[in-house]
Amino acid sequence: MHKSGRLRIFVFAAALVVAVFGVHFLYGWYGSGPLVKEATLSVPDGATLASVAEKLEAQGIVASASTFRLRARLLGGNEPLKAGEYYIPAHASGSSVLAILQGEGGEVRRMVTIPEGMPAIMVQERLAAVSLLTGPVPTLAEGSVLPDTYAFQRGESRTALVTRMQQAMARTLDKLWADRAPDTVARSKEEAVILASIVEKETGKPSERPMVAGLYSNRLRQGMMLQADPTIIYPITHGKPLGRRIRQSEIQAVNSYNTYTMVGLPAAPITNPGKDSIAAVLHPARTNALYMVADGKGGHVFAATLQEHNANVARWFALRRARGEL
Repeated sequence: MHKSGRLRIFVFAAALVVAVFGVHFLYGWYGSGPLVKEATLSVPDGATLASVAEKLEAQGIVASASTFRLRARLLGGNEPLKAGEYYIPAHASGSSVLAILQGEGGEVRRMVTIPEGMPAIMVQERLAAVSLLTGPVPTLAEGSVLPDTYAFQRGESRTALVTRMQQAMARTLDKLWADRAPDTVARSKEEAVILASIVEKETGKPSERPMVAGLYSNRLRQGMMLQADPTIIYPITHGKPLGRRIRQSEIQAVNSYNTYTMVGLPAAPITNPGKDSIAAVLHPARTNALYMVADGKGGHVFAATLQEHNANVARWFALRRARGEL
């Protein structure tokens, strides 16, 4: 065989080997991976490709850490890994795994819910109990966070989450304040939150909020005491349930919250009001009501005169006696 013929055979064989290797190399990157069942992977801040590749191999997500690193460097682009917690689907290819870890989807979103009317002290307790968050819980001003459901990542700091909650309240309040009714009694956003916190605690019935806001707006305009029971309780429990009846001495207590012994609004909110309670204060129902009492069905009966109110109170006490509550 001539030398030129042998050279052609050698070149062809070498090209074939390279082609086979290339196909294998690419298939190993874009083809199905070894993971049998969906898994989650946590990538801490500052994690290197090498350390993450070792975790991937240990969890059976890739067959070889070293091969994954090589393919990632040659084929995966220059995007850095993003810290977080990720869902890795079964049989994910090396290419798709890297894309997920670079922030192109699959991030696990944890949730924490702050209900409407949850006071600051209980928000702090709830966040402290979420083990996937890190760091201390900052001290919260009452009425500073917006009740809602918030997504967070494993390892996110409690301070960062609280900041997002407070930013959500600020944005919501700015928007509602800009659209407020011209006759609202709230002279500032701060006053709107204070009155909304009372509305939030006074009724658990969403449809009643504008009516309750209208009632308290009327009392403020007329210089009447608000006489809202939750303002008696707040200095005692900081917003937690009292768990018993209010005592006469507590009704008569003089402090910056008790609206049975002061005219006007309390010094500060008594809870974290929800968006709808703030909206109710800024768009209260047009009503003559000055009084209300429970109706025994989860709502209230409203009255414009003391005589009418006393009759409603008598009916409420009669209902409670019939239930064996008195």
